[in-house]
Amino acid sequence: MFTAAVIAGNPKPQSRTRDAAERLAAALGATATTIEVSELGAGLLGFGDPVVASAVATVQDADLVIAASPTYKGTYTGLLKLFLDQFATATGLAGQIGVPLMLGAGPAHALAPELTLKPVLVELGAICPAQGLYQLDSRYAEEGALDKWVDAWAPAIHASLEASLREDRS
Repeated sequence: MFTAAVIAGNPKPQSRTRDAAERLAAALGATATTIEVSELGAGLLGFGDPVVASAVATVQDADLVIAASPTYKGTYTGLLKLFLDQFATATGLAGQIGVPLMLGAGPAHALAPELTLKPVLVELGAICPAQGLYQLDSRYAEEGALDKWVDAWAPAIHASLEASLREDRS
């Protein structure tokens, strides 16, 4: 069993983005803790806020990081960017497995997780062994909506998690 930190980067609390990310964590067999970035408030605008520092520590303690955002203007939200800026370059997510997830209204931005969010996770030190997941916000909760992606990428994610956990034990 492994742990996941779900980072919900939607400005609206209890969003479809959060739900989609929690569904992904469950489909991968993880026990998830969710960071609702919208609830961190003005502390995101600087560095050293204790509530934000606690959220960062929660993410860093997880085995898997699912960074989730709605698609805004072809990329992830500024709110998510403010939170990710709290992590040190190259070491902030070092040794953690990362999965970028984005929801959008149509297929035009299907590459957004891969082209915009994954590079940021890698820059922070995360290992991203799977293709970023893009889901239509109108259909993400339908039965079977995750099946194809999970069938294709769960083996690589699980193998990476197992390797990372073995490395931590040695």
